[in-house]
Amino acid sequence: MTVVCGGRLNMIKVIGAGLPRTGTTSLKAALERLGFGPCYHMFEIMAHPEYAEHWLPAGSGSPVDWDRTFEGYRSCVDWPASYFWRELAETYPDAKVVLTVRDPAGWYTSLHALMTNGPRQAFEEHAHEAGNTVMAAVESLRPLLQKIGRSVFEEEWRFGEKAPDEMSAIAAYHRHVAAVRESLPPERLLVFDVRQGWGPLCAFLGVDPPAAEPFPHLNDAESLRRSIEKLLIEGRIPSPFDARN
Repeated sequence: MTVVCGGRLNMIKVIGAGLPRTGTTSLKAALERLGFGPCYHMFEIMAHPEYAEHWLPAGSGSPVDWDRTFEGYRSCVDWPASYFWRELAETYPDAKVVLTVRDPAGWYTSLHALMTNGPRQAFEEHAHEAGNTVMAAVESLRPLLQKIGRSVFEEEWRFGEKAPDEMSAIAAYHRHVAAVRESLPPERLLVFDVRQGWGPLCAFLGVDPPAAEPFPHLNDAESLRRSIEKLLIEGRIPSPFDARN
């Protein structure tokens, strides 16, 4: 995909290259705590539905203006951003890349749960103006998310309707990890399991770990559930970091 850059703002300092459900919510919270925030996550599109329009060109293969898309952000994780890790690494050559990984079987279980019991059901069961606005934004991204899913899983992925079988999904997971590892120099890439905590991440980013503060081990599915509840009840969706409370 052609990269369009309106000016060399170079604001992105950390690029998350991990697939969804690999601890991306925990990484977002950690990066924000370490001063690399705000961090762009799929949650940001749900919190700011107007952001969806920035991604619409990508659904048809048209150029994306990355500087406009990430204006005000210093890092990014999760789909749709993490799918474009190659383009982003080229666009922001000084940014470091963090590839989140986890046990493939556990990852598949989490992915399957998201696809079969994801936010769509909650939105359909609760009529709420804010929820309808968010759902419309997510629906507008369907062409892009289907394109991403089919590219990663190499099958007729249908966003929000069908999860790939376990064998195919885990094979795709390993392909993705291998591609990222083979494409970037070691000094620019951290392969990171969030269970490792602050140490490897802080050493890689050149910052001190927060004193006497535990790493934010957030459950992606639980964070999503709590955020959707707040959206339906209060008309707002908090950041995953706030979702701990």
